[in-house]
Amino acid sequence: SKKRYAVIEDGEIIAKGLELFRRDWAPIVKKTQEAVLMAILREGDSDKAISEVKKVLKRLRKGEVERKELIIHTQITKPLNQYKQVGPHVVAAQRIEEHGVKVSRGTIIQYIIVKGKGSISQRAVPYDYSEGYEYDKDYYINNQLIPAVERIMYSFGYTKKDLQDMAVGEVQQSLDALS
Repeated sequence: SKKRYAVIEDGEIIAKGLELFRRDWAPIVKKTQEAVLMAILREGDSDKAISEVKKVLKRLRKGEVERKELIIHTQITKPLNQYKQVGPHVVAAQRIEEHGVKVSRGTIIQYIIVKGKGSISQRAVPYDYSEGYEYDKDYYINNQLIPAVERIMYSFGYTKKDLQDMAVGEVQQSLDALS
């Protein structure tokens, strides 16, 4: 579309409107999107692109992704008490302040979404305090990876459901290995 595109120029991806260059997407998602784009743009191989996606889905499902690959960065744009919608970055910022660190306008909050009860916002844990937490595999698959990859793979006939089925397939393969 007019607002989203990617080309390779001098061996580098030039993109507009894709997650690749946005900080509010986890690094694993950006790297996967880049691998998908390279497979398609450089090699013209959508099968290789899907193979890259499956590899990352498998790593996410098995819990093999390092916490630093899951960090979401969001900037605080106003005093915390002025937010009407309390998003994950605001909750994470409040948790940082509970540790005695002042958060002000302009601060970049680094957080991960962890497994547990409650809304996504309530499960946002500042990266610096996330040791010992298990990341929410479903969140990273369904809210980060699949939407970012679907924007590209849709042009090759892959739907969101196809990608979700791949994610479920990774779970089934893991269960089959246990029996």
